[in-house]
Amino acid sequence: MRVGRNDYTLFSRGDFSAFWALFTDNLVNLMVLAGICQFVFQMPADIVYGKIVPGAAIAILAGVAAYVLLAKRAAAQHGRDVTALPYGISTPVMFVYLFGVIGPIYWATNDPVLAWQVGIGAGFMGGIVAALGAVVGPWLKKVTPRAGMLGTLCGIALVFIGTVPLATVFENPFIGFASMIIILWGLVGRFRLPFNIPAGLLALMVGTGVALATGQSTISFEGVGFYPPVPYLGDLMAGIQHLFNHPELFLVLVPVQIYNFIETMNNVESAEAAGDHYPVATCQITDGVGTMIGALFGSPFPTTAYIGHPAYKRMGAHAGYVIGVGAVIPLAAFFGLLAFLNNLIPVAAAAPVLVFVALSLITNTAHAVRTDHMAAVTIAMMPHVSSFLIIKWGSLIGALGATGATGMLALGDPKLTAALLQQGAHYEGHLALSQGAILTGLIWGAIVASVIDGKFRNAGGFAFAAFAMASVGIIHSATLHWPEFTTVSLGYLIAAAFLFIYPIFHREDAAEPEAEPIATAQVSPGE
Repeated sequence: MRVGRNDYTLFSRGDFSAFWALFTDNLVNLMVLAGICQFVFQMPADIVYGKIVPGAAIAILAGVAAYVLLAKRAAAQHGRDVTALPYGISTPVMFVYLFGVIGPIYWATNDPVLAWQVGIGAGFMGGIVAALGAVVGPWLKKVTPRAGMLGTLCGIALVFIGTVPLATVFENPFIGFASMIIILWGLVGRFRLPFNIPAGLLALMVGTGVALATGQSTISFEGVGFYPPVPYLGDLMAGIQHLFNHPELFLVLVPVQIYNFIETMNNVESAEAAGDHYPVATCQITDGVGTMIGALFGSPFPTTAYIGHPAYKRMGAHAGYVIGVGAVIPLAAFFGLLAFLNNLIPVAAAAPVLVFVALSLITNTAHAVRTDHMAAVTIAMMPHVSSFLIIKWGSLIGALGATGATGMLALGDPKLTAALLQQGAHYEGHLALSQGAILTGLIWGAIVASVIDGKFRNAGGFAFAAFAMASVGIIHSATLHWPEFTTVSLGYLIAAAFLFIYPIFHREDAAEPEAEPIATAQVSPGE
């Protein structure tokens, strides 16, 4: 490390475009969670817009402040401009908390207030688990090949950040195509738009204009008001107490928070691949503490360093774009403007921005790893396809039940599983791959990359770690449990044994692999 320039400018011209992309990403998450809490879990508006949304805004504000300081420090250490890490509510973990913690409490008790209390209790405890990831984060980052870390992020980007929003675009093509072509023009093609207007802003404006013209958006001031952030210590303690009275909820909570600190580690690696270096332990602590602050102020949902740093780096952003999000999101939350925006901006207008983030992450990964390691990236992506299938199959069963279908077999019923297999749908295999998909993808990506490099003992270490995790249900299982020797765990053990034993009998030195490149993926603001 060397001490360089200390005149790092927080704002650049690229921050304006990057702001609209990150703002849209956070806005979509807030719109989704608010809608599910209000209309699926029947939470009153004063909880959703008066407690949850302001609490999430406080968490975002706290994390943004930390990541701006980290960006200033990184710029001083390396003597050049850097892009601050993007930050917000973790999209995959948000859905786990919604349907794995809050939903079951609501469905069991029909009490939306209790469901919210347990949610913030789970968020606070989960923040502790996420922060503890800092203990092992630096070591994990050191021993894990980049292809494994970035590959599993590419899997998330492909199916959840790219494919799902793209489907939203095609569900509403009048709005979606109007926004999509602008994103492709300004952000993917990197052509200047008229009057240098940011592509993300123009896409939202055009999409919203089309929606208003076709009657698919409304201008409504319902819900607008003043909702100051307030700590809810009593409700938080009630939620934590309920958690300890029902410890089975920790079986959902702990694995997903392990996922969360692994996601932070992977996103830091993604930033490093794009040329910006941040301390992984500090980032994991920041995400955990931000989640705990949000829970205290009423938000159940964990925050994290976001996927997509290479996209913002490519736009030429510094730290101004996250500062803007850290200012605008709380302003909208405290004055109830999220309800106004929820009615005004259609999801199809915002979805193309997420498609761009997915494209940028996958493209940057292809430049950031060696060509022969793309096999490792590819296998790391595959468990997330299985995760997507399992979620959608579950949604199909739920939809059939909601429309009055009777006599249906539950998903996972042996007869239904056998029938699916006859139709070529491998339910059991996809289910196993989907459970702990981010860890499974990382492990298999690391194994393949290590084998390619002739580092068999390193590959064996990941296989043995997978054996240990599969034995207690962290991966390939719906819940944690006492150690069991399942066929999957024993398969990992056999693989680990082979990888450890093979070098004893095969001492031929593997060719020294070329050093992994650091893809700068830098684009000057005027490019």
